[in-house]
Amino acid sequence: MNINRENIDELNAILRIKLTKEDYEDKVSSVLKDYRKKARIDGFRPGKVPFGLISKMYRKPILVEEINKIVSESITKYLIDEKLNILGDPLPHEENEKTIDWDNDTEFDFAFDLGIAPEFEFSISKKDKIPFYKIKIDEPLRNKYIDSYTSRFGSFVPADVTKDNEMLKAEIQQLDQDNQILEAGIKVEDASISIDMIKDDKAKKKFIGLKVNDSLTVDIKKAFPNETDLAAMLKVDKDNLKNINGNFLVTVRSISKYKKAEVNAELWDKLYGKDVVKSKEEFIQRIEEEIKVGIERDGDYKFRLDGKDILLKKFKKELPVEFLKRWIKATNKENITDEQLTEEFPHFEKDLKWQLIKDKIAHDNEISVNEEELVAFAKEFAMMQFRQYGLYDVPEENLVNYARELLKKDEERRRIYDKKMEDKVFEVIKNLVKVDDKDISSEKFNKMFDN
Repeated sequence: MNINRENIDELNAILRIKLTKEDYEDKVSSVLKDYRKKARIDGFRPGKVPFGLISKMYRKPILVEEINKIVSESITKYLIDEKLNILGDPLPHEENEKTIDWDNDTEFDFAFDLGIAPEFEFSISKKDKIPFYKIKIDEPLRNKYIDSYTSRFGSFVPADVTKDNEMLKAEIQQLDQDNQILEAGIKVEDASISIDMIKDDKAKKKFIGLKVNDSLTVDIKKAFPNETDLAAMLKVDKDNLKNINGNFLVTVRSISKYKKAEVNAELWDKLYGKDVVKSKEEFIQRIEEEIKVGIERDGDYKFRLDGKDILLKKFKKELPVEFLKRWIKATNKENITDEQLTEEFPHFEKDLKWQLIKDKIAHDNEISVNEEELVAFAKEFAMMQFRQYGLYDVPEENLVNYARELLKKDEERRRIYDKKMEDKVFEVIKNLVKVDDKDISSEKFNKMFDN
């Protein structure tokens, strides 16, 4: 086998591979012999089918498969041996492609285009200044946290009259053209109606000021244009809605309003466990501890966004743009159009440059992630997931087991690894650059993300 690289320029190359019969024949013959041992063909005992017959039946598909394996393994080995950092994957060279005659050819020539990652140095120092916003713990921020908890653990309570966002239980009956109850029409005795769901302003006004047993007539489709919600309310298939028109009689059977939880021991017990927090002062202290974690995380998130933009401006190297565009089109399962590619490529290019910067920083600073760090990070991720469902006291053993199960999934493992690696890269960046601390209110901080 002969393999060599033709450099087009610093960012593009052609990899040529030439295979002769000596490179593949032994492997093809070995597979054919194995087929012969297992083949069951009428008229022949198992393992006694003539080799020529097996070869006639199976040689071509086996030859194609083995050649492809050799080519793939050869490319991988070459890239490793040459320490060649490519972008994307090798693509078949488009020019002068010769059609292979698998029945008669004994020598095979292949050519692949390579997109080469640029070589570059990347220095970071105190001359590079990145802002770090330190959010103040103020009353609005404290109240926002408390409001999120009281909202989460609130409940519906009976109400006497509808005002704006109540929930109704109602009887709904279909009417005819004369607004009389339609015999054999749709009738739902326990329909759930949220006033917030009513989109037509005129219809919404009719629902304000109602009491139990009050009735009103409403054009149901105008009031509830969302077909999924309407079908669920009327308890019919969505496909049947096209046959439903006109007014319905709605009779209120009960009214309830969502009430936020009180700030008391019942709420504290739901949040932190029985008797863990014993007073409002302790609750506020807990809230402020959570706020500190949250604002540190938010400040770090903004630091990373700003740091990424600042460091990307230092990256002056070009990428093999035309190769990458061709690679994206070749590997995109959704058949991306030229217009979509033109629109989306700048974002892809930016992300790829950022990945090159991260890899360079990791290499230059000998950053790595070991298994113990992966498990610990996966455990933190698991803990956040459990807390989203209101579970704050998950046993350590359960967290570790959940984390290990996550890491058994290749996609999850890669995602967790990349996130942990980026965390460690930013730890290095934070130590190398000048961190410009800036005090800011939560209101002003949030406004930075409005655009």
